[in-house]
Amino acid sequence: MALSACGGPSSSSDDGGAIKVGIMADLTGATADIGTPYNKGMLGYIDWRNKQGGIEGRKIEADSNDFTYEVPKAEQLYKKYVSEGSLVIQGWGTGDTEALTAKVGADELPFMSGSLAEPLTDPEESPYNFVNIATYSDQMRVALDWIAEDSGGDGKVAVFHNDSPFGTAPLKDGEDWIKDKDYGLSYKSYAMPASSNYVGLVSQAESQGAEYIVIQNVSSPSAQVAKDVKAKGSDMKVVCLNWCSDELFLKTAGNEATEGVIMVTPVAPPNSGKPGLDDPAAYLESKGDSLDEEGLHYLQGWYTMHVMAEGIEEAIKNGGELDGPAIREALETMGPVDTGGVFATVEFSETSHRGSTSSSIFEVKDGEMVSLQDDVEPKN
Repeated sequence: MALSACGGPSSSSDDGGAIKVGIMADLTGATADIGTPYNKGMLGYIDWRNKQGGIEGRKIEADSNDFTYEVPKAEQLYKKYVSEGSLVIQGWGTGDTEALTAKVGADELPFMSGSLAEPLTDPEESPYNFVNIATYSDQMRVALDWIAEDSGGDGKVAVFHNDSPFGTAPLKDGEDWIKDKDYGLSYKSYAMPASSNYVGLVSQAESQGAEYIVIQNVSSPSAQVAKDVKAKGSDMKVVCLNWCSDELFLKTAGNEATEGVIMVTPVAPPNSGKPGLDDPAAYLESKGDSLDEEGLHYLQGWYTMHVMAEGIEEAIKNGGELDGPAIREALETMGPVDTGGVFATVEFSETSHRGSTSSSIFEVKDGEMVSLQDDVEPKN
């Protein structure tokens, strides 16, 4: 299924017409629960920006398609977008993003995605990939710093993860962090199969003596873990990273199972009161919708597209041909991008495409994400 948000005539990238953006979305695949609001946020931003006059008077023309979280389909869509003159690409998962990195570099197309895998931040390895917010590895470091402090330095940690490149992305970096910081934490990872329950996995973690379960997975299976922990009467504390730190997790698991859950995420939730909530909230209200309904990952998609749009705008202002290399240079040199506090300040450079390293830490109380610490960096 293709969705579009566009205005103005379709045209090539250098004739002053519409600016084409190719978008890969997971709307029906394994991560559709979070992929759908993220994609809606991206398209919402494009529609909103076009209503504000576009980018320096040029409309954004988005071609958004469901690739069902399958790498071959992502590769097919990428070829389609290149042949149709897309100027930039917005991808989704770690598997598809990493599979396309070499092609993206060869074609010189700036590429952002929902993937926050750390290798994508190195311009020498991934010259056209940009990661706006804290990587999965930086989120894991912040989570382990918190666990080390909460446990007095000797907590036992189980990591439940999606059985995919996304799920495994921060595992070794977390293990290395414990060694680098000389924490007395134990650390063991468990792949999460597709399942209706994770009682067996929770029992394995209990046998390990785990006191904390860090989850690197999307909302729905993570919520089932929280329910199973509660049903077993276990006192293990659940710690969610970005893709299960959201309202869907809270609603699916229910208040009893989520009470006291820790959430480590670089994205501010709709109840945070940040100034950057105002524009997407007003836009959704104009559509008879609300941020409370669409949630945190809608904001993540909105502001991921915003950062890319700011790079395009800077490239246009710089003059010359508007193409991939010009947009890459603009992103690397334009300085910080303000998202009104929804993300920490995003800033790239020629030597790092890591926009930020900080996450915020929340605790769930009465079904709400309550801030414990804002903009926390991994400890030096």
